[in-house]
Amino acid sequence: MSSVQNIQEGRSRPSFPFGFLRRATPGAGSPAILALLMTPGIIIVAAFFLIPLALVAMRVADGPDGWATYFVILTNGRYFASLVQTLLMSAGVTLTALILCGVCGLFLVRNRFAGRNMLMALLTLPLSFPGTVVGFMVIMLAGRQGVIGSVTDALFDEKLVFAYEISGLFIGYLYFSIPRVILAVMASAEKLDPQLEEAARSLGAPTWRVIKDVILPGLMPGLVSSGAICFATAMGAFGTAFTLATDIDVLPMVIYTEFTRNANVAVAAALSIALGAMTWAVLFAVRCFVGSSADTAARGGA
Repeated sequence: MSSVQNIQEGRSRPSFPFGFLRRATPGAGSPAILALLMTPGIIIVAAFFLIPLALVAMRVADGPDGWATYFVILTNGRYFASLVQTLLMSAGVTLTALILCGVCGLFLVRNRFAGRNMLMALLTLPLSFPGTVVGFMVIMLAGRQGVIGSVTDALFDEKLVFAYEISGLFIGYLYFSIPRVILAVMASAEKLDPQLEEAARSLGAPTWRVIKDVILPGLMPGLVSSGAICFATAMGAFGTAFTLATDIDVLPMVIYTEFTRNANVAVAAALSIALGAMTWAVLFAVRCFVGSSADTAARGGA
């Protein structure tokens, strides 16, 4: 009987041909194997991140002001204005994308209709476009020969052109960010329990209260994580800004100008480090927030 039971237990256990890839239990696993598995990742991080970052940071010391160059972004009016403009535009793009994609993503998850798959494909199409193509599409929309300019010229005898301003860059970044946000929102919306909403409505909760207390908390992990990615992309994206950069003075374009046209390597390096540090701080804060929210939910479920 015991042998039969052992055979049955052996059949019920999953087979792991690569046992070292299983989740390690406390005190288990060879340190040598773990170190070997971590080596490729460490090499890649060092070669493509840590070493170049250290070299960029060292170039700041070669400038005429030395390490004080790091404060140039706060003391120079042009650099500080470009930083503020970049922050405001990135925050605006993130907030707008979250609102649009939150509504649209929830609608797509909860409704089935003809053309739904085509609409989803169109919404995620910008994932296949580089930033320069997105900038070119903004020019075709709101440039000097764009659709909006032609229509306003025919109706009001005056062309409306804003592709080469911060508003044009805003539209380009928003278009670029929509697929990244809507996919995360839809993934979170699929996990929402409709019974919670029905229970809230049965207790007399109005629609705005259901949205505030039931829907938004369920969507929050997807909104926060996708919003952080959207903000980081808008802060550092260069291709779209380079395509439209006529009257645009955002931080990536300032870095490019200082490095290529002015040969001011120290200032360009300091601005790059400052831009990377601010973006990393936002991503780190979001990661801590999402982690603490997940821990709270787990304790609540337990």
